[in-house]
Amino acid sequence: MVEQFSSRREAIFNFLKKIFFLTLGPFIAAFALEVFLVPNNIIDGGIVGISIITSFLTKINLGLLIFIINIPFFFLAFNKIGKKFVLQTFYAIGMLSLAINLFSTHHLPTTNDLLLSTVFGGIILGTGVGLVLKNEGSLDGTEIMSLVLSKKFGFSVGEWIMLFNIFIYGAAGLVFGWNRAMYAVLTYFIAFRVIDVVLEGLNSAKSIRVISDKSYEIGKELLEKLDIGVTYLKGIGAYSGADKTLIYCVVSRLELAKMKEIIKNIDPNAFISIVDVHEAYGGRTRGSIDKI
Repeated sequence: MVEQFSSRREAIFNFLKKIFFLTLGPFIAAFALEVFLVPNNIIDGGIVGISIITSFLTKINLGLLIFIINIPFFFLAFNKIGKKFVLQTFYAIGMLSLAINLFSTHHLPTTNDLLLSTVFGGIILGTGVGLVLKNEGSLDGTEIMSLVLSKKFGFSVGEWIMLFNIFIYGAAGLVFGWNRAMYAVLTYFIAFRVIDVVLEGLNSAKSIRVISDKSYEIGKELLEKLDIGVTYLKGIGAYSGADKTLIYCVVSRLELAKMKEIIKNIDPNAFISIVDVHEAYGGRTRGSIDKI
């Protein structure tokens, strides 16, 4: 009974947390659009970019356009991706439309400096979009279309998105001028990188593999000096055919330099492979060495 109550409470908490970020993300993105990008005729990619161009030419409400143009993609995602994603995307885009209308009526202060608008607009926009993506939603129907087309015609999702954006930024160049279009491309690049940071985090750890004839000595030293979990993996040298013992562990950036120093002191000829780890789950096994 207690476990059921705890599980239900955790599920409610996770649901409310997701709704919070699916609300916060669109408001952050709308702030970037209304304060930095739209006043300077700098567009974003995808449906938002199409909506900005259309709103500029027709004077139709931008928030309303973003919602209406995305509607066909809701139905497409419903059949291809699933009900949960569609509902969360529907909610997020609805919040984006609402937030744009709220910000546009309050005439928030902005800057006419195009470089500042591009950089800060891209950073803030990327933060908002990243929060939505991290919580299983989307603010752009072209991503859904690209996913469907990639399965049907073989090109990757990224290639389809890039193709769509080439036409969108080309249209922006014709409407707003090529100078603004180039700023828009820069905004997209900045936002894209910030999205990665939001999704993957700043404090990425390092996955380490070490091949050495002194693996057990190195593993013992790492365990004692750094207090990290170490796993031994069995391998066979392709050239020599000899049995090899590999060391596998995950360390923080702060521990990396000390770890390399320890390894080199024991075996200067050790082979070390270092790979970024953006997310790691579970506790580290302290005080023991695992063998696989």
